[in-house]
Amino acid sequence: MSEEHLSEQHLAAWRTFLKAHATLIDRIDHDLVAAKLPPLSTYDVLIELYEAPEQRLRMYELAERVVLSRSGLTRLVDRLEAEGLLIRDRSGTDRRGAYAVITEQGIAALRRTWPIYARGITEYFAKWLTLEEAQLLEAALGRSLQAASKKA
Repeated sequence: MSEEHLSEQHLAAWRTFLKAHATLIDRIDHDLVAAKLPPLSTYDVLIELYEAPEQRLRMYELAERVVLSRSGLTRLVDRLEAEGLLIRDRSGTDRRGAYAVITEQGIAALRRTWPIYARGITEYFAKWLTLEEAQLLEAALGRSLQAASKKA
């Protein structure tokens, strides 16, 4: 299939994917704000740090794992550091690069946020898919992600 000859079905799937992503993220963010919890962008950074070895990542590693521009990530990390949810650590053998390290306060924020986030995933996404549909969706999007990652 060439770029100039997208099928109507492929184009419709693309548009639905974009609209669904934007709508679902907005809906979950709204629920988090209503519960006076950090937004998904904060959760995204904190969960990557929490799951990383020693709960720390170099800034460039964090940037590769989250869906933010580098400048957006820097501003968010500045804010999260000011809120005590993470710290920047320049220790180690290579002092040129800073590590972002989740704090106990950051871990507590993750634990408070997850139930609302999980409820949103269930309510707005998972309950509308059978397990088979979820597997197909994961496989299809996984292939697209893998192909796009090779081009980067």
